[in-house]
Amino acid sequence: MRIAFYGSSLLSAYWNGAATYYRGMLRALSQKGYDITFFEPDVYDRQNNRDIDPPDWCRVVVYEGTVDALKRVAAQAGSADIVIKASGVGFEDDLLLDQVLRAASPGALKIFWDVDAPATLAQLRAQPDHPLRRALQSIDLVLTYGGGEPVISAYRAMGAKGCVPIYNALDPLTHHPVPAQQRFQGDLGFLGNRLPDREARVEEFFLEPAARTASQHFVLGGSGWGDKPMSTNITYLGHVGTADHNAFNVTPKAVLNISRASMAEIGFSPATRVFEAAGAGACLITDHWEGISLFLAPGEEILVARDGKDVAAIMAELTPERARQIGQAALERVLREHTYTHRAIEADRIFRSSARHHVEAAE
Repeated sequence: MRIAFYGSSLLSAYWNGAATYYRGMLRALSQKGYDITFFEPDVYDRQNNRDIDPPDWCRVVVYEGTVDALKRVAAQAGSADIVIKASGVGFEDDLLLDQVLRAASPGALKIFWDVDAPATLAQLRAQPDHPLRRALQSIDLVLTYGGGEPVISAYRAMGAKGCVPIYNALDPLTHHPVPAQQRFQGDLGFLGNRLPDREARVEEFFLEPAARTASQHFVLGGSGWGDKPMSTNITYLGHVGTADHNAFNVTPKAVLNISRASMAEIGFSPATRVFEAAGAGACLITDHWEGISLFLAPGEEILVARDGKDVAAIMAELTPERARQIGQAALERVLREHTYTHRAIEADRIFRSSARHHVEAAE
């Protein structure tokens, strides 16, 4: 089956947290026989900051950030069996959704794939006449990369015909154990861009514990933190390219996952970095959110902190030996249950079942 996928970017992870999710899912789907074309706009300087070349498992079409170019690529949806519009494309999202749905053939399966369901749902609640809310009548299925039952129920209440989470996972070809690198040495590392709905939680879970734990060394990677006041025991690295993420995850004694506020509130939303860190064999500490145990076992495969005091307490007791044991257990678990190959099996089943229902409804 042919898939036309309209997303933010497959080629660049620059200010594009969904990149690794797209890559893992689409590569795994291509291995199941899907013929995929990914359409991405040339915006936000992403094309000047590519971190992969166009892959052999997916055709990538980069289009100018203009309305005319958008309409031209949207028209290509007409030749696909499955048409997917992702959230957060970054250029005229509402217009793109409208044009793609108009262009899709009557027999095509039409999917909205939401990579930030909490933010999208908040928008829909605030704007009852939002274009997406109206478009749900024409969309066959909503997929999300997290959220569990709260997100499923919310989307159904908005009028979605169906909603299924396809969770983040590990791509072992991309994220795996590597040798440590001196520049990432430290006791606790955190990697994440500075975002409005994450900043306060980074202060609570990372910056404040660092300030209270002068005897330990903290390492911060990600864009936007350069002018942020921080204690002298924090080394700020700036942007860390995806090619260095494995080394960043495996070098410190432990690494920290800090969910955005909306994700933590809803729960059942493991960030990509959870699986990336586990795939590198890192000892991961995560902030608390509902549903962690569905993915990794707290205390055995992942450590959980409810606030900054918990982070400091965990770090005070964590030995290198225990950190290695937790990292190894996490690696074994994600390889066994949480790779994109596992997710693609689920997505394939959903696509085929939804396509059958779509045909039956049209008869």
